[in-house]
Amino acid sequence: MKIESITHLGMGRAEDGTLVPRVLPGETVELTDDGARVLEPSADRVSPPCRHFKACGGCAMQHASDRFVAEWKASNVAKSLAAHGIDANIQGVDTSPANSRRRAKFSGRRTKKAALVGFHARASDTIVEIPDCQLISPALKATLPALNELTKIAGSRKGEVAMTVTESSSGPDIRVEADKELTEELRIELAQWANAHGIARLVWRDEPVVTINVPVQSFDGIRVLPPPGAFLQATVQGENALQSAVKQILGRAAKVIDLFAGSGTFSLPLARNAEVHAVEGEKAMMDALDRGWRETRGLKLVTTETRDLFRRPMLPDELDKFDAAVIDPPRAGAEAQIAEIASSKLKTVAMVSCNPVTFARDARTLIDAGFEMGPVTVVDQFRWSPHTEVVCAFTRQ
Repeated sequence: MKIESITHLGMGRAEDGTLVPRVLPGETVELTDDGARVLEPSADRVSPPCRHFKACGGCAMQHASDRFVAEWKASNVAKSLAAHGIDANIQGVDTSPANSRRRAKFSGRRTKKAALVGFHARASDTIVEIPDCQLISPALKATLPALNELTKIAGSRKGEVAMTVTESSSGPDIRVEADKELTEELRIELAQWANAHGIARLVWRDEPVVTINVPVQSFDGIRVLPPPGAFLQATVQGENALQSAVKQILGRAAKVIDLFAGSGTFSLPLARNAEVHAVEGEKAMMDALDRGWRETRGLKLVTTETRDLFRRPMLPDELDKFDAAVIDPPRAGAEAQIAEIASSKLKTVAMVSCNPVTFARDARTLIDAGFEMGPVTVVDQFRWSPHTEVVCAFTRQ
């Protein structure tokens, strides 16, 4: 069986349409019960850097060279734009290094005598232990033994425990999702566990259990305490690349509106040189951003507004007060908000997106409204996965 191409999700497509995981274009393969045996390998095939790759479902493309993965991700962006009649200038691909993911969601399950903690196998609820994971940061990897103990405390043999761990300057910031009721006895046991393992903050679902050290994040040197589970860029390197690109796009804009602002990834660094109005649907993130601004000297005025931009997008008369906009929506994109930007008098927009498909749709709307699309920078924070992030300038006279 000959593999003709790779889908945007990283699956190989054979001549007859069969989808095969972990193969590359041009390879001849033989199907097996657990995937495929490669008979004639591609020159782009490499030995996976992680010994867990075959069993673990956390990564999809470790069998391909870095060059191939970068070109594949750039081509996925180009194809998404071409589907909307846009001829893209892909400026380059900024790939985060191995062992740089500062946040991960681990799964845990109790066994008869111990516990399992790791990622799921591909298309399975089987948990694969990952002590030598090449994706997560050393700080996250160091929490795995403690998470094993946490699973014994929080889990049951009937269901899984989900543990979202975020690296912070003060230690691990952990949010637990489990079926158990948070009793006073369990709360005490969890607090003792957190103290014993240097955990900065532990939250059970949405209820704080203990904060031993404030789990601060730094946005371009500005300290912020995001709420538990709040959105955070996957790697520091990726965040820096996006911030740098956005700053360059906005130039000397004096008044900026930041749409889907989160806890201030862009708003606070931009406030070194511009007044910023940050808009986000979750009040807890707006409160965190506001505190970060108030506690940092030398920043220009930052105002915040809690508003659901899907249901109530900023209108043209509101947008027209600003020189430029930053927009970084979720994967669904920002169709309603982009339509209002298109109808406004805004001249400069820095658009960040984690979904090339909705990015292309929204880009088409801006182009049709008279915006000129600049070069597209691909930022690959999700190394070895099918996910891709982009940042791009849209300007008009």
